[in-house]
Amino acid sequence: MITLQTIDRVANQGPFFPNWASLGTFQLPEWFSKAKFGLFIHWGLYSVPAFNNEWYSRNMYIQGSPEFVHHQETYGRQADFGYQDFIPMFTADNFSADEWAALFKASGAKYVFPVAEHHDGFQMYQSDLSHWNAVEMGPKKDILGHLKTAIEANDLHFCTSSHRGEHWFFMGHGKEFVSDIKEPLVKGDFYWPAMPEPDNQDLFSKPYPSTEFLEDWLLRTCELVDRYQPELLYFDWWIQHDAFKPYLQQFAAYYYNRGVEWGKKVGICYKHDAMMFGSGIVEIERGKFADPQPFYWQTDTAIARNSWCYTTTLDYKESNEILHDLIEVVSKNGNLLLNVGPKADGTIPARDREILQAIGEWLTRNGEAIYETKPWRKAGEGPTKIRSGQFQEAQVTDYTSEDFRFTVRGAALYAIGMVCPENGQARIRSLAKSVDQNLPEFHGIIKEVSILGYEETPISWQVTTEGLLIDCPIKTHEPIVFKIIMK
Repeated sequence: MITLQTIDRVANQGPFFPNWASLGTFQLPEWFSKAKFGLFIHWGLYSVPAFNNEWYSRNMYIQGSPEFVHHQETYGRQADFGYQDFIPMFTADNFSADEWAALFKASGAKYVFPVAEHHDGFQMYQSDLSHWNAVEMGPKKDILGHLKTAIEANDLHFCTSSHRGEHWFFMGHGKEFVSDIKEPLVKGDFYWPAMPEPDNQDLFSKPYPSTEFLEDWLLRTCELVDRYQPELLYFDWWIQHDAFKPYLQQFAAYYYNRGVEWGKKVGICYKHDAMMFGSGIVEIERGKFADPQPFYWQTDTAIARNSWCYTTTLDYKESNEILHDLIEVVSKNGNLLLNVGPKADGTIPARDREILQAIGEWLTRNGEAIYETKPWRKAGEGPTKIRSGQFQEAQVTDYTSEDFRFTVRGAALYAIGMVCPENGQARIRSLAKSVDQNLPEFHGIIKEVSILGYEETPISWQVTTEGLLIDCPIKTHEPIVFKIIMK
């Protein structure tokens, strides 16, 4: 069993040490910047009620909330049927890690992040630190272990995430009325510690997480990486709280040193400046950067607009919207992590499958413009602009046939048309013949132009002062990629 003494020893054995100066020597795993596209998997007890979103465990205890009302109407009073009573219902009878991994492979994803433990505190893996896990209860299977085996068997990179930090307060509202969450609560209890919910914008909010809770968080997270050796670990929000700082540095040194022992570079994805810049991978939730960044980053988003887990009322995105997000992010030096939410029985919903398959089909034809590419000196051109920041997905971004995003690989510049030209001609202004020879935007020699997926279709093109003009006989509702070979 993992101990604090072991953690302290490994965290201080080098080459990394638990301070930002040492952790700042972190180097991005090479495969990550080549992969571009990964999948996130939110699956757990919250998939059983399948109502509203994955925060059901918190919201069902907030009096008057839609989840509170739904719970009482569907399952009865919280004192008689609490969140923990979903565990026997979470049997995952139709779960097949091999089927999931085959679908993930077909989607074109290169890495997968199953959630190991969400805010609700139910571990989807084998643990010596808590009995409230999927091996001892519910499915009676090591879900994470099965997924790791299947994911790696399909030549995908296995990663995972921990959302344990928020459990400090996540079940706290259940103490505000008669429910199954009541004192005394002690370490080891499913609902423990169930503290009052703080202001999540206050980095010094009270009640301050206790040493007992923080040590438990550290032990669980180190046990997770030891047992499953993920190539990347993702942390959700609230670990930016002041109380986590020394424990987070301790963990990062431990994990990075373990990676050295395993012979592979590992990394931590973090949000909200929880870690010092340069010590891990910058993460943006449901958002992007408006401009290319000099550092590598990742955005995480979901296949549905209104939830990360499966519910009966999902507001699905169209595959084109997700492809636009992928293209936008890659052109600005980032990766896209797309979430899907399986049903409680272990099946992946039909609509999720359709979307993943559509993305995979597009990447089969156009993947060379995405995988292993680098940003060009400008991300794109056209009238459509996006805003920097998180939670920017309330509305669909409407692109035009004048919007192009650029990537490069070898001798090729890829101009990705976000919308196929309606008039049969694409005009790429950034490749125009300059009228001012002292300030040319582009002064290279174009050797040939083709359309990915339609290489056998002859096309004509010319460089003018208006831009690179390409006759485009192709009609498609999906983004179209022009491959421009430079001499």
